[in-house]
Amino acid sequence: MQEPGPSQYKVQPLSSDLQEHLRKTLKSKTLAKNEYLLKEGDTSRRVSFIESGLLRCFYLSKGKDVNRWFMSEGDVVFSVSSFYMQQPSYEYIQALEPSQLFYITHDELYEIYYRFPEFQRIGLVLTGKYYLLSDQLSFVKSKPPRERYEWLVTNQQELLQRVASKHLASYLGITSEYFSRIKRK
Repeated sequence: MQEPGPSQYKVQPLSSDLQEHLRKTLKSKTLAKNEYLLKEGDTSRRVSFIESGLLRCFYLSKGKDVNRWFMSEGDVVFSVSSFYMQQPSYEYIQALEPSQLFYITHDELYEIYYRFPEFQRIGLVLTGKYYLLSDQLSFVKSKPPRERYEWLVTNQQELLQRVASKHLASYLGITSEYFSRIKRK
């Protein structure tokens, strides 16, 4: 097993003091399949590092799930706006597979930023990764459905084996029926 948490992100080597602090601070959480890490209306008070498993982030629109993200091993998971603003979330975060997480609270994260400035770089890189993917997804969703599917195959192939087609269709902004037709071709 790798060192739990941010050390697996290989942004930069962590000092021994920071590694020790993380060992003492990080807490473990196990989620069963379909269990929620966060529900709409709750405030995201933790940032979690995924050791194993797969989660999705979605919101409801007219009673239907709209999938925004899929996060797996090595990813960070939290509701960004809820966490940073400490306001109720409009999103749900749900385990699609049994998942093992390590987490720190909002206050612990800011304490680590203060005590270990080197950790700020990790935060910046991970935030940059989040915004880059968000920007990519916005661009991809402006493309025809076939190109959206091809982007998924090229950039996130592992999701095709791990995520139900209805969730992938929602993620790409197309109907389940159309997604199935494209996938068969």
